[in-house]
Amino acid sequence: MASDVDTADGETVILNCIDSNESRLDGDREEIVISTAEVSRWDLTLLGHRSIIKIKANRQRLIRQSSYFHGLLSGSFSESCCDSISIHWDMESLLSMLQFIFGCSLDLTSENFLPLYEAALFFGVDKLLLVCRSWLDYVTSEVRIWPPELCLEDLVHIWDYGRENAIDFIPQLTGYLASNFIWMASCDSFHNVPFELLLSCVKQPCLTVDSEKHLCDAILLWLAANTDPSDRLSSTGDARLEILTEIRTSLLSLPFAAGKRRCPFFSKFAERSVVAICSLAASRSFILADILGGGDCNQLRIRLTEYTKILDLSGCPQINLPLLLLNMLPCSYYLDKLLMKKLNQLSLKLERHTDISRISWETFPVLTFEAVQVVDVSNCPMLHLEAAIEFFSKSFPSLTTLKAAYILTFRTMKLYQLLQRCPLLSDIDLTVDSTPVIPAKVSVISSFPAVMLQISTSPNDETCPDVPAFHFSRQLSNITKLILEGRTDIYDSDLQNIAECCPSLCCINLNACTSITDSGISILVLKCVELHSIFACDTSFGYNCVLSLCRNISRLDAVAMKMADDTNSLAYKLQILHIGGCKGINETSLLELISQTQSIRSLCLRETQLVNNSLYKFSGSSLEMLDVSDTKVSCGAVSHVVRGNPLLKCLIARGCRHLLQEENYILGKSPELYYELGKSCNLEEISLGWGFSFFSLEALRPAIKMLRTFIVGLGGSLGEDGLKLVPTFCPWLETLILYFQVVSDSVVRNILETLKNLQVLALCYCFGEISSLSFQSSAPRLRKLKLERVSTQMTNDDLLILSRNCMNLTELSLVGCKCLNSESQDTISNGWPGLISLHLEDCGEITAQGVTSLMNCQALEDLLLRHNGLGIDRNFIIRAASRMPLLRKVAVDVCDAKDGDFDLPDFPNRNFLCILKIARCNLKRRSFGSTKSGTCTTPVHAETLILTWDSRKLSRTVVKERL
Repeated sequence: MASDVDTADGETVILNCIDSNESRLDGDREEIVISTAEVSRWDLTLLGHRSIIKIKANRQRLIRQSSYFHGLLSGSFSESCCDSISIHWDMESLLSMLQFIFGCSLDLTSENFLPLYEAALFFGVDKLLLVCRSWLDYVTSEVRIWPPELCLEDLVHIWDYGRENAIDFIPQLTGYLASNFIWMASCDSFHNVPFELLLSCVKQPCLTVDSEKHLCDAILLWLAANTDPSDRLSSTGDARLEILTEIRTSLLSLPFAAGKRRCPFFSKFAERSVVAICSLAASRSFILADILGGGDCNQLRIRLTEYTKILDLSGCPQINLPLLLLNMLPCSYYLDKLLMKKLNQLSLKLERHTDISRISWETFPVLTFEAVQVVDVSNCPMLHLEAAIEFFSKSFPSLTTLKAAYILTFRTMKLYQLLQRCPLLSDIDLTVDSTPVIPAKVSVISSFPAVMLQISTSPNDETCPDVPAFHFSRQLSNITKLILEGRTDIYDSDLQNIAECCPSLCCINLNACTSITDSGISILVLKCVELHSIFACDTSFGYNCVLSLCRNISRLDAVAMKMADDTNSLAYKLQILHIGGCKGINETSLLELISQTQSIRSLCLRETQLVNNSLYKFSGSSLEMLDVSDTKVSCGAVSHVVRGNPLLKCLIARGCRHLLQEENYILGKSPELYYELGKSCNLEEISLGWGFSFFSLEALRPAIKMLRTFIVGLGGSLGEDGLKLVPTFCPWLETLILYFQVVSDSVVRNILETLKNLQVLALCYCFGEISSLSFQSSAPRLRKLKLERVSTQMTNDDLLILSRNCMNLTELSLVGCKCLNSESQDTISNGWPGLISLHLEDCGEITAQGVTSLMNCQALEDLLLRHNGLGIDRNFIIRAASRMPLLRKVAVDVCDAKDGDFDLPDFPNRNFLCILKIARCNLKRRSFGSTKSGTCTTPVHAETLILTWDSRKLSRTVVKERL
């Protein structure tokens, strides 16, 4: 509370306060007088902008609270006898200080801390100094480790001030920023952080980052913003590049490290990083301890601190159980020979598929990191996840989210163990690649008995026994989201056990789980009454599931279906329903289901028996995403849904032939659907085909101002004029995919020059030819590029130009570039070393001399090579799998096999490979004129052999389709 004392305990002194900020001296110079007797009513927002203010203040109060005023007003200075004194200082901070002296509380922020601290220091207000220090201690304390109300610029100014004036809060600030490095790197002013501060943060033991990749990326961004362009070409041209040595390059993710091999001042580090990662990934896990014993252990020390909330190891094939375990042990154990021996034994047991329940985990005294809530080990093929769970449960007791996508070795039968060991888990992602053998999409010629995973039968080895069923326990009910997409090793019995173990399940993803049945899914739906999000595309989801969804959840009796207006069914409460490609639902069941989904926000019905009547029965008003592609719906039915759902952000309707209204098309008018969209929606994604034209684009214009994804497919006809308008209508586009459209160099160049946020560009089977002129402009943000049958005349030189101007590609697909040869392999591997997906088909003679330089694309996860020249070695598949640690999918053609066939990998030498597609062609004779003029042959697709591995078995299938 402010003091009302003015003259009661001493005489008054007039303070002539003059703002030291010269920019304000020319402002309002009207003299105003205020008194500290009314200090609580001062309006600093008004007074702070005055250049001169006279303040009546109690002399004795000033003398007691401030050493500056004590010396000035009670000492031997001439001012001690004066009734007024002049003070030149920043007006706002001076007034705030005087308010504090006369009893008002302060509202300290990172913005006003330094001015107040300087004022308190200069005027000798010890109490204010103490308050400022206490505030800084509080906001940088461990309890308040997240800084939403702090400004990085202000903290940097405080750090600068402390360094210049030798004030002891420098370590405190540095430690705080190191602990919040991810926040600091995300600030707009991060590039203005002084190098000394950045380096000091990076060297702090408490440096906290989600992954080494995040640290490296932040440092590279800072260097790019603070390094002269001439120095970027040299790794030694700037002394500040020493900070790069602080990066633990052996812990970078492989795609990230490989992609940075073209980064000027990081190329040498990136090269060493890739070599180290691939070396560790290729090494047998049981000798890893020996590798650590002879090298720099710190390079393999994961940055785990008491503040770590997210541990992201995704994309790191070098991460295995011994390495992970070492990081959870005290540093002193690195030199423990007995521990190294135990690690060797552990690795050997895991190599031999020993039952992990027989391993004594107590011999490893792991540390506990209470703050860790999220662990991401996706794409870590060398990690034995079942064993790692044992350590996660001990080291991360607060773990709520586990992302373990693309770890094929994890057996879903072990899911109960995961739930039991980590009871706080609420979100689990066990996604794997979806099998291409979807029964509703392929014609199977023949299939072979599954080959089961061989378990060691040596009498000296422990064998893996049959895993028991789930152990039901109510304490496991914390799971709310479970992603099992693509897992063919999930069966109905597993779903039943999940339903028993996870009664609070809200979201389930079963996309492409082809081994489960309609009955199995329906039992899960029936028992998990909290479900509001179901992803079941390309499964057997059918009549029984619809029955379970439409049943009154308050009654589990023999009543089949309630009326469509029953608000107590699970269907009524659904928010997300994705059942695309499910052929087992007839029109009647689909109509009943859709009529009850009144709360739905995201609805995918692609490739189902959806007709107009079903959409007309839809009465929901919260829809944000609708996918009706490849169905029989018409413009009127889709318009009905759009009209009642103004929140719609995504519409996918490719392949809907009934959207083409011939009378409108002939008259050059746009169907009502596009006017409805333009009138009521703000779209972020749209995918259209039949009936979509230049006139449709005009009608859509109001709805696509903020569009992020634009796909035009077969049946759409924007023309060159329409495509030239796309960047104007949709300036924020990130993804543009065009099928069967008329394109030209001017169209593509306009797209790349105008759409600065474009990350994905696909031109597939388009009319017209594009050349290197299309890619003369730099497109640094472009990550995915598909050029399929649109650039038949592309040469090696054109490909080189493309690599220079689109240098950050991670996915590349070239089809029909017939002028390319084996030299193109060098251009691809040197130009895009960080590729994770590469598709080359019908591209001249690229593989005529074998696959050589492409092997340097060591981060590849998906590789397709077909009809690129006869020259691929028989052992190519096995060699590629061993050279590329993350390679999961390979597609080849027997036409390119130098020896007429390929060796097939078995379980041990397939490494991370899970899908292998080998196409075979027949040679068709083609006649030209008379028989005397001779004949030639052309390859015609005959069949595709598909090998798929899951955690249990190898499946072999031959299908008609070219997949």
